[in-house]
Amino acid sequence: MLVSLATFALPTWAASTTVTLSVPTMDCPVCPITVKKALSKVAGVEAVTVSLDRREAIVTFDDVKTTVETLTRATRDSGYRSSLAERKP
Repeated sequence: MLVSLATFALPTWAASTTVTLSVPTMDCPVCPITVKKALSKVAGVEAVTVSLDRREAIVTFDDVKTTVETLTRATRDSGYRSSLAERKP
């Protein structure tokens, strides 16, 4: 009995994941502020850096608490379409 309880008590280990989102519709100095606020409000987001020049957001998040789909939905809901950026070799 004790062994079975221990099995259920083990925590799910979260991993920090960092992704780059392409946000091509950012075109003014206020855009990165809006995108950063939207992403920062998502549960599990640990860090956000947004670049207007590169039109991208780099997001570090707990992959147990959120997903890339949730992140892109957050930017879309704030008025900025985004997608997972292609990795460059």
